Amino acid sequence: MNLRDALRLYLVTDPDLCGPGGLVSTCEAALRAGVKFLQLRDKASSTGDLVRTASELLKLAQAHQCCFVVNDRVDVALAVGAHGVHLGADDMPVPLARKILGADPVIGVSVRTPEEALTAWKEGANYLAANIVFATPTKPDSRSPLGLSGVERLARATPLPLVAIGGISRKNAGAVIRAGADGVAVVSAIMAAPNPAEAVRTLLEELG
Repeated sequence: MNLRDALRLYLVTDPDLCGPGGLVSTCEAALRAGVKFLQLRDKASSTGDLVRTASELLKLAQAHQCCFVVNDRVDVALAVGAHGVHLGADDMPVPLARKILGADPVIGVSVRTPEEALTAWKEGANYLAANIVFATPTKPDSRSPLGLSGVERLARATPLPLVAIGGISRKNAGAVIRAGADGVAVVSAIMAAPNPAEAVRTLLEELG
């Protein structure tokens, strides 16, 4: 599967939202149901705990032909052999991450403007994330939502695959795709769902 196809439904983890089965079992259910791109996002855990979780998730991803990246932490991605990293505006610059990781790993970058998108593309990013599209409780301190018009502008800015994140649910996922995104990234829509596998199947139906 190519990167653009894998990004169609992109799961971002949140250890505080997952059900009683825990983060790894929630991710396993989602991957079994069809998620092909998984990001480990955990701002609170120690490096040791992150490495342990990343190692477990990488094994799951490999078993289900899923791309696995680590949010922010280039060191953790490198330590476990993850497929790549996702970087925000305040994280390591793309050229330095590329120098550390090498030519093959995937590097995604969160962007808000066409100018930021162009810079990330020129610096060697593999995909972009429109961050954030709709207001979301998982990122309460984020700046104003981009909306569908923001997705349209970013989709036109570069030839890179674009995934939209922030407040995505089955009710608006189709509209985001029609606005030009190649895929949607979700957190609570899957992580907090009573039945993560059913949530994945519903979202995939909406995405077409």
